[in-house]
Amino acid sequence: LKFVPIPQAMAQVASPLVGGHEGLPIEPPSVQDLVRRSVKRTYDMFAGNFQLPVPEVPQAQAAKLRIKMHDEYSWLANDPDPVVAASAAPQTPAPEGQARPTAMSRMIDEVAVQQPQLPRNMQGVMQLAPVPEEGSQAPNTGTRALSHISRPTAIPRPVWHPPWKLMRVISGHTGWVRTLDVDASNEWFVSSGSDRLIKFWDLASGTLKLSLTGHVSAVRALKISDRHPYLFTAAEDNEVKCWDLEQNKVIRNYHGHLSGVYSLALHPTLDVLMSGGRDATVRVWDMRTKVEVFTLGGHTGAVTSIASQAAEPQIISGSMDHTVRLWDLAAGKGAVTLTNHKKSIRAMEVHPLEYTFVTCSADHNKVWRCPKGNFERNIDGHGSILNACAIKEDTDGSSILVGGADNGTMHLWDWKSGYKYQSIEGRVQPGSLSAENGIFAMTFDKSGSRLITGECDKTIKIYKEDPDATPETHPIDWKPPRHRGRF
Repeated sequence: LKFVPIPQAMAQVASPLVGGHEGLPIEPPSVQDLVRRSVKRTYDMFAGNFQLPVPEVPQAQAAKLRIKMHDEYSWLANDPDPVVAASAAPQTPAPEGQARPTAMSRMIDEVAVQQPQLPRNMQGVMQLAPVPEEGSQAPNTGTRALSHISRPTAIPRPVWHPPWKLMRVISGHTGWVRTLDVDASNEWFVSSGSDRLIKFWDLASGTLKLSLTGHVSAVRALKISDRHPYLFTAAEDNEVKCWDLEQNKVIRNYHGHLSGVYSLALHPTLDVLMSGGRDATVRVWDMRTKVEVFTLGGHTGAVTSIASQAAEPQIISGSMDHTVRLWDLAAGKGAVTLTNHKKSIRAMEVHPLEYTFVTCSADHNKVWRCPKGNFERNIDGHGSILNACAIKEDTDGSSILVGGADNGTMHLWDWKSGYKYQSIEGRVQPGSLSAENGIFAMTFDKSGSRLITGECDKTIKIYKEDPDATPETHPIDWKPPRHRGRF
């Protein structure tokens, strides 16, 4: 290298830049020049490979695939019950008309077969395993086939049930019939409603046996005790009364509700009474001492239905606030709140044999699994407000669900499949308005052979199964639904 001396004039010009002394000013480049320079550099950098595919780096693609598999499927690595997976099948050339395998698919196959060594920070990555074909037996590789994680439950085929027909119409009330219950002896039943009269009817003949009065407002709920000679009634006068059926008079009053009482339930094994009403509370009473054991608060609307069972949850309540609450009776507080419904819950029933219960609303009838209230399935097809429901268990193990609608129509479903096999459109009695066509209460008798409904036209209707119906005269017209709601 040969050093050339800088001329004296140039040194005088450059000296201010180095030493900071005063000299000739230097103009900074303009913004336009900087933009043009940047555009030129960008063009020189990217114009050569514009619109060309990015070259694949096998090591980077394999690392990306292993990281994704680790993030999504690492929970399968320590599964206690792995599913047997098949070994990699030999690759065969793709037949004519089919697309050739892509680089990604080849890489997945290579990862599944070769199982490359991973870095220390990637130990425990779950490798993909091919799924064995049906009927084939594969060796145990310690991996789990990804397609066996979850499968949708199959919808069972509906069981044929004979249709129901009207058997008897009983007139006697002078107001809406709001509530019904059948005695354990299956010889008589009780009804009441807006006329405030509690009427006892002979179940076989339909004749009136006795009338009791004591409430000053419409009676909304009544229950007959299976363990004591007691009848419990609740009305819109904020009163819950206990009647002694041996003396036919009121022996206890349960005071505490701040507004009308709409629902009642009796515990099957304990001397405990539950009531719910417009004050949005569920009150638990000691049947004998009239002491209010618990006041279960949490609902924000009127409690329109209560169910009770011996197993957990011992109290279930449905409200106009669109929620269903499961209560812990021992602790006296709520356990689970179910918010799947979008409409008010006006009816509820516990299945007599299964560990399930159903809640009926205008949007769906929902079946829940106890004790946590896990949602199982929807039963649809009513398209109206349901005020009452009942479940009947048949001798062959099948069940039916019956719902009474606000427009006077009664719907009958097969319990397992949710197939609606019959709808009975009610007819009002002569002298009533067509708008009085509505069902407010329903219950089966203890044998399950008769269905009793209380209606808006002031009548009580009794239905029975059609003895002449056969699967040939009333065939099942069922198609499995394409979509089954998850909620």
